[in-house]
Amino acid sequence: MTTALLVIIAVMWVPVALLNLDKGEPKGTGAATGIVGLLVIVGGILQAAIFKDAFTAGLLLSHGILYCCVAYALLSGLEDLRSVGNVSLTVALISAIYMVLFYTGGPVLGDGTQLIQKSNYLALACLGYAILTVQVWLAFHNKLGGKVVAWSLITWVIVGLWVPAFWLMASGTLPI
Repeated sequence: MTTALLVIIAVMWVPVALLNLDKGEPKGTGAATGIVGLLVIVGGILQAAIFKDAFTAGLLLSHGILYCCVAYALLSGLEDLRSVGNVSLTVALISAIYMVLFYTGGPVLGDGTQLIQKSNYLALACLGYAILTVQVWLAFHNKLGGKVVAWSLITWVIVGLWVPAFWLMASGTLPI
């Protein structure tokens, strides 16, 4: 489920990046962003309910909500983007927490088990998500240009979405 969601998130990230490079228009980009946001939310709910994985679901749901907020801003022509930027900052903090948990594997329980499997690659991906969402926050507060966000999105489509998704689907493991 999650690997497929990583693939479709790029269907939103690339058009948003191109929009920030003046190669798109807001309403069509907003529609794609809204559809992806809704699918990520549904996927997060399914991840928790069917696959009993509330940990992954939390990351998916927070990003899905951000995508829906960005979609609203694009579709409605929202001029003051600070509120959406503040949602992005919250998602950045959530991504940073996930980064630490993936890097450390989370706490070891009394019986020696660890609920979160350590993954250097997923920690790296979450670092990228945190950086991206901080950049969105800065951009929506007019502290960073959209072109910086665009190139970061394009870079992290490859590093943070496609590499882990396709590598997992093709080999059953992560690259590192």
